[in-house]
Amino acid sequence: MTIVEAEPRRTGSLALRVLQTGAIAVILAVTTFHAFELDRFFVPKELVLHLAAALAGLLAMRALWRMSVTRVDLLLAGYLGLSALSALFATNRWLAFRALAVTASSILLFWIARTLREAGLARPLLGALALAVVAAAATSLLQTYGLDIDFFSVNRAPGGTLGNRNFIAHVAAFGFPLLLLCALRAARRATYLRWAIATALTVAALVLTRSRAAWLAFAAVMLVLIAASLISAPLRRERAIWKRLAGVIALSAACVALSLALPNALHWHGRNPYLDSVRNIAGYSEGSGRGRLVQYGHSLLITLHHPLLGAGPGNWPVDYPLRAARNDPSRDPNDRGMTANPWPSSDWFACISERGIAAFVLFALAFLRMTASGIRQLRRAIDAQEALTAVALLGVIAGAAVAGTFDAVLLLAVPAFLVWSALGALRVPEETPPRASWRFVVVAVLLVSIGGVFRSASQIAAMDIFTTHSDRASLVRAVRIDPGSYRIQMRLARVGGRVRCEHARAAHALFPTAFAPGEAGRGCK
Repeated sequence: MTIVEAEPRRTGSLALRVLQTGAIAVILAVTTFHAFELDRFFVPKELVLHLAAALAGLLAMRALWRMSVTRVDLLLAGYLGLSALSALFATNRWLAFRALAVTASSILLFWIARTLREAGLARPLLGALALAVVAAAATSLLQTYGLDIDFFSVNRAPGGTLGNRNFIAHVAAFGFPLLLLCALRAARRATYLRWAIATALTVAALVLTRSRAAWLAFAAVMLVLIAASLISAPLRRERAIWKRLAGVIALSAACVALSLALPNALHWHGRNPYLDSVRNIAGYSEGSGRGRLVQYGHSLLITLHHPLLGAGPGNWPVDYPLRAARNDPSRDPNDRGMTANPWPSSDWFACISERGIAAFVLFALAFLRMTASGIRQLRRAIDAQEALTAVALLGVIAGAAVAGTFDAVLLLAVPAFLVWSALGALRVPEETPPRASWRFVVVAVLLVSIGGVFRSASQIAAMDIFTTHSDRASLVRAVRIDPGSYRIQMRLARVGGRVRCEHARAAHALFPTAFAPGEAGRGCK
């Protein structure tokens, strides 16, 4: 190997190490700032996402400049460009940049994973992503069977280090094809057994979460995997793979049965909670299913009011209360004028309401073209190994798309990291020449990702000060570090003093529909 050939390989190996480390770190990253019950999970994971994307992007810069630019890449670049334009006109630009940075880092990881695949490094990357899925499931199982530490949340158990049982379930659903890929193409029997056990534990964690959206996603994944395996001639002829698949299924069934029989620390209501979830898996006449339908309808009203650019990335909770009725289940009953969650219960409705119709079309077309690419890979596969890669690609797409129909998935750092990295490593793009203007796109996306590093770091610093100090001077310092924190602005607005009105106005500017800033600033001019 010449020096010219060795240098790209070395930088590719360094970028690979960054993504492998990041895949595990994004699962485990969490703080103990309990005053920020959601953000204490989200913000550290976003920081890992941005750090991994920015550092790996810098290491793989030359490869990113030279890579072939496909229609999927152009669609994603256009989607990101429209998202950036939408962010400029958003009411809450702090939320807008935060959401935009997650999108930019996710797409950058997709491109970096592609360069690693071209360098022959896809297999170790996919192994690390699969291991991250196992790590997430393991933290959920630990909480299920009694481990109680500050890094877990009791509100949405068993969410492990992701803080919410639904998030664990989503990861298990779209991560299952990666685990199956590692098990079925393992070179040694011992390696196969380890991955088979890991797959069984992950399926058990998925069942224990009682997440109906994830169960539907898992069903879609299984249908895709079965159909694709039957379509592929190389897979149909490979008896060893079918034997291994039967072993994984048998082990998973035994593990699920054992996990349901063992006493756990979960406090579900009802005599047969898992059976109740199965019965109501597609129920939309009441409960959360009915709430989703109401929310989807009102989210489309946001699109009708902002058809071109939407309300702005991350600005769904800012605009939604304007469209919702007082008894809307998505409203926060304890904080008038605010939503209960900072995101809608669907990636797709989030996209169309926050970023507009054009961005939604580009995003949907990118997924459709990746699906078509996966089917093409499957048909052209000359051996079982290539076919398995195509099957895994289609399975990940199906899992992410279906779970994202009923819950927030790619809006969040962990799924975004795992899904986009996996898609980049699994997909074989068509050969096209590189474009000279592509360098500007890569640099722009990288700069947004680096900006995300500073944004997330400032949020964590402000959260730390808010949690550990209560004096006015410290709170003022915290809000200077993170002016976009509604919680800190409201804390200062309620403290009193001469600056009360300033912070009440700042909080109102972040969420104009909220009642609390007006009450805190009563009497202010």
